[in-house]
Amino acid sequence: MLLWVVYFPILAAVALLGAGYGAGLPWAEQPGCTRYTRGVFKILFYTPEIPGNTGNAIRLAAITGAQLHLVEPLGFTFEDAHLRRAGLDYHDLAVVTVHKTLEDAWDALAPARVFAFTTTAATSYADIAYRPGDVFMFGPESVGLPEKVQQDEHITERVKIPMVPGRRSLNLANSASIAVFEAWRQHGFAGGKI
Repeated sequence: MLLWVVYFPILAAVALLGAGYGAGLPWAEQPGCTRYTRGVFKILFYTPEIPGNTGNAIRLAAITGAQLHLVEPLGFTFEDAHLRRAGLDYHDLAVVTVHKTLEDAWDALAPARVFAFTTTAATSYADIAYRPGDVFMFGPESVGLPEKVQQDEHITERVKIPMVPGRRSLNLANSASIAVFEAWRQHGFAGGKI
């Protein structure tokens, strides 16, 4: 089950309206933010450590309509100045859900396809034909996704972002941006303003 949802003013509107996706909410009427784009793709950060990365991911979720899911323990609080600074004024426009455990996240996200991003994968993220509802999973900044998590039965495929040899990894928020924008590009940036 979900521990709590950081959905700011939108959560209250959904609870009061009981309408679910879109209807009656401010972003539903704004150009470029439609029912199609809102939550089409999901970003899953497993135990993120650096507040600025999650703040940037909140901003990414707000501007692309993706959902951001976080699995505890988190290396920060939502009052952290670095998180708030990185997210700028997008916090109230993003759907962010915090899960107590990975199992809680799986329960909330099922039956979506899950792509685990890791430097040890053989498949490039660009070789996947993404579908609405797909989940892009990333591990903590210091160690990446643990092998046990990579082998979880919920993982559809392990994928990587190509890099030049001898480099360790990309920044977490940058990696999430690459994944979301590739998936959204494959769908013609549906609902977005080009």
